Amino acid sequence: MTFTQERTIADKIRIDFPLLHQEVNGKPLIYLDNAATSQKPQFVIDALRNYYQEYNSNVHRGAHTLSGRATDAYEAARDKVAKFVNAASRREIVFTRNATEAINLVAYSWGMNNLQPGDEIILSVMEHHSNIVPWQIVAQKTGAVLKFVELTPEQTFDLAQFQTLLSEKTKLVAVVHVSNTLGCINPVAEICTLAHQQGAKVLIDACQSVPHMPIDVQSIGCDWLVASGHKMCAPTGIGFLYGKEEILLSMAPFLGGGEMIAEVFLDHSTYGELPHKFEAGTPAIGEAIALGAAIDYLNNIGMEHIHNYEAELTAYLFAQLDKIPQIKIYGPRPNSQGEGRAALAAFTAGEVHANDLATLLDQEGVAIRSGHHCTQPVHRHLGIAATARVSLSFYNTREEIDVFIKALKDTLEFFSSLLN
Repeated sequence: MTFTQERTIADKIRIDFPLLHQEVNGKPLIYLDNAATSQKPQFVIDALRNYYQEYNSNVHRGAHTLSGRATDAYEAARDKVAKFVNAASRREIVFTRNATEAINLVAYSWGMNNLQPGDEIILSVMEHHSNIVPWQIVAQKTGAVLKFVELTPEQTFDLAQFQTLLSEKTKLVAVVHVSNTLGCINPVAEICTLAHQQGAKVLIDACQSVPHMPIDVQSIGCDWLVASGHKMCAPTGIGFLYGKEEILLSMAPFLGGGEMIAEVFLDHSTYGELPHKFEAGTPAIGEAIALGAAIDYLNNIGMEHIHNYEAELTAYLFAQLDKIPQIKIYGPRPNSQGEGRAALAAFTAGEVHANDLATLLDQEGVAIRSGHHCTQPVHRHLGIAATARVSLSFYNTREEIDVFIKALKDTLEFFSSLLN
């Protein structure tokens, strides 16, 4: 599709997002903080509301009608997730609160029971804190050693250095698919192939990729993949872990309690089948159902269409930012079609602090993110304390970018006048 045709799709679906149609500080809202969380279409909001209004009941445990409806809708959502990422089986999808919980599940269930002193875990300097801190805890408790892949001169994942870090001591590689700061798209399929050649397992943090491009876990070849629903038009409090079935079968439960059991005796318990042995207690039923609705909504648009449109927006965003001399964008450059990186730009603006930029832009109704974006290590690696970040989604438009750019220029001119 051409840019004009794709824009027509974006303009058409904006009506589906009630939050976008409001004023902030007396100005029309321009929401450009999608890497932090996405907005929710009315279709998803209705799915969550309908659960609570029409068939609120606990799942798996009741013979009555409402419980049956809730169970069917909850498990249908699991089927939708499995198909969305092309899992080989629905048994490979575990619902969690978010990607952070999914990573911790792997860290505690697999990491604590499989890593020994001297074993090596390879991460990268661009990881989100949620894919660093759990492995630090595991390493401290097991004696495993953490190693980190650094950046190429283009500020991308250094695949050559990664290959030098790999050895027979490598037991786990845990890397982000798309950096929420650098915007680079890491070669996860190649990373998996290289790691598996050394007998290592691979976990992929796909929070910034699942909402923006087609994802096929079988093609990637990863052992685990995690994502958060709130970044893909679903509610907060729901995410998922994909894991290869044979690996999940070998892992101990993460949490104990109801639902994850087969039988409980006074002196021991037996555990339920996949995926239920990892879903202790009453789950986020309505949120899971709404995640399924979000997947329906995304599929109705088409993930290829979403990716292509966001690439067009990325090219336009970078072209406009390049016209502002003070702006320094981190991460690789997109090509002329906007391909080669994610639809976000983390940047600095000379001596103007990112938080000051974000505060004044908010006065113009423009919502962006500022700070370290839960990636302090890569900010330290780059020698900067904070960046401002504008991140796009398929419901954003070129006109919104124009408003942002004008507000950014006006803000920088204001600070320049203060300094002079």
